[in-house]
Formats: sequence, structure tokens, C-alpha cells
Amino acid sequence: MSSPTPIRVVADHFELAISTLHYWERRGLISPQRRAGQRCYDADQLYRIALIKLWRTTGLMSIDEIAAMLDAESGWQDTVPARIAEIERQQAALEAARDYLNHLLGCRHESGPERCPGFRAAVDLP
Repeated sequence: MSSPTPIRVVADHFELAISTLHYWERRGLISPQRRAGQRCYDADQLYRIALIKLWRTTGLMSIDEIAAMLDAESGWQDTVPARIAEIERQQAALEAARDYLNHLLGCRHESGPERCPGFRAAVDLP
């Protein structure tokens, strides 16, 4: 069994601020051990930290969503489809933004973007 890893080593390894680990602890996401007053993490907690970071960066999950995912009794299975639906909504919004900007790049109306015939045709005025 390996010895617990000090907080500074964990923060450096996962490229996290120590304050982030403190916050995750306050939120109940992680539970460090104490050695001579210093926070240390065992292997299970290190895997948990890696998972939380993955969910924050790759899954773009909020701390509340992560808390639900880690709470076995909360029905975490409902969190995943809801997150997928939100990502799909965001993707559609980003695709629409990209399409508009590509159209804008191709618009050669001399008076500028606000006089673009494509823009004007797409806007519903009162």
C-alpha cells in the first residue's frame, strides 16, 4: 500500500490550485486524510480527483452535477442524459453561430453587415 500523497504534489500533478482542492473538500466531493496537519490523499481519492477533473473539463459538468454523479443514491444515471442533452443544445447553438459568421465572411454588401440582404431576410421585424 502506498503512502498518502501530500496536497501540493496532488495539486501540481493534476494542475489544480490548492484552493480548488479545498473547495472540492468543502463541497464533500473529496475527503483527504490529515498527516501532521497537512491534507494527504490515498489512491481512491486520487482517482476521484482525476475523475472530477475529467468531468469538469471534458464533460463540462458543474460542481452540483458532479456531486450528484458521486452520490450513489441521487440517481446519477439521470445526470448523464441531461448533460448530453445540454451539450447537444450548445453544439446546435455553436453550429448556428459558425454558419452565421461564415455567411458574414462571404457577404460582399458594400454598406456592411447590417445591410446584408441575407441578414435582413432572416430577421423578423415588428
